[in-house]
Amino acid sequence: MLITMPLSVSKQSNRQWHLDMSLLLPVAALISVGFIMISSASFSFGDHRLGDELFFFKRHIVYLMLSAIAMLVTFLTPSTFWSKYSRLWMLASVVLLVLVLIPGIGRELNGSRRWLALGGFTIQVSELVKVATIVFLATYLQQYRETLGEGWEHFGKLMVLIGLLTVLLIREPDFGSVVVLGGTFMAMLFLGGAKLRQYIFLIAICAAVLWWLKDSSPYRMARITAYLDPWSDQFNSGYQLTQSLIAFGRGEWFGVGLGQSVQKMLYLPEAHTDFVFAIFAEEFGFLGVICLIGLYCLMVTRIFGLSRKAIEQQKWYPAFVLIGFGLLISGQTFINLGVNAGLLPTKGLTLPFVSYGGSSLLVSCAMVGMMLRFAHDLNQPESTSRRSANVRR
Repeated sequence: MLITMPLSVSKQSNRQWHLDMSLLLPVAALISVGFIMISSASFSFGDHRLGDELFFFKRHIVYLMLSAIAMLVTFLTPSTFWSKYSRLWMLASVVLLVLVLIPGIGRELNGSRRWLALGGFTIQVSELVKVATIVFLATYLQQYRETLGEGWEHFGKLMVLIGLLTVLLIREPDFGSVVVLGGTFMAMLFLGGAKLRQYIFLIAICAAVLWWLKDSSPYRMARITAYLDPWSDQFNSGYQLTQSLIAFGRGEWFGVGLGQSVQKMLYLPEAHTDFVFAIFAEEFGFLGVICLIGLYCLMVTRIFGLSRKAIEQQKWYPAFVLIGFGLLISGQTFINLGVNAGLLPTKGLTLPFVSYGGSSLLVSCAMVGMMLRFAHDLNQPESTSRRSANVRR
């Protein structure tokens, strides 16, 4: 579904802006669900911890306004702008990952140093790194798509990059971002022309790293054992997961009703963040869960539909970016839903557009703005695209 809006550019010409509603509407619905659920799930925690039951509600409104501005800015920005400075974005990401590890600069919370404090708000650096990495990789694959599989030079450079990012993210530690970013990176390389021998080599290295990480820190092993049998230690390592499963059980088919959750009454720790889906399941039941998953499926299907359209037009940069964003959003959604339902070990990843978190919402909306711009560009007549390219030259 497209909305066409005429925008006067000069006295001689009018430009038609195409707004892809098939992508925007599911996103708007998810943001609305997130607004409602954060309001419902956070009031007990806000009242108990901060003495203001509307604390997170009011902050989320600010995040929504900033995110809407970010979406508009990225939609109005030419898509070539991001690829033109992709190396700069990648360098800035590495610098930020280093800065966040420096005591006094990076902010530590719950044993992790992942945030930078700016003007009373915090920015989770890993969210910015995900986008910068996808934009950089898409630009790189566009340039070397034909030669990536011919040797190990280009492949090796990319391995050094993902290795550096992995080390810095593990130092925070942010194991969830490593999994999501690493999986997206591997999939984009495979689609970008990496040979099977290179891909097998990469999978072997990743498997070895993950196996080493499993034993390198006691809390990771505790998460795995709690995931396998949370009821064996339900008041310690398995507490959060067992409380989440209780929320799912209470929801049954139709839920207990909006605002009627019991688990959010300080039973499920910080229920408005990583485990907001469990509260949603409790209040809206199995049918509500199916509807929410359906919204994510509609959004991701449209993203991959746009990437296929870009491939048909042989526009490789937008194709790779759309694939990367689609994989990133769907992968993070899958992991969060799996963690909430006890299907995966706890990772500390937010549910895109729904969980409380300014950095996640801001970056996710910025990605949507970029994808809407790609959808607009892909619907431009070829003659218009050539004329715009000539004007830029």
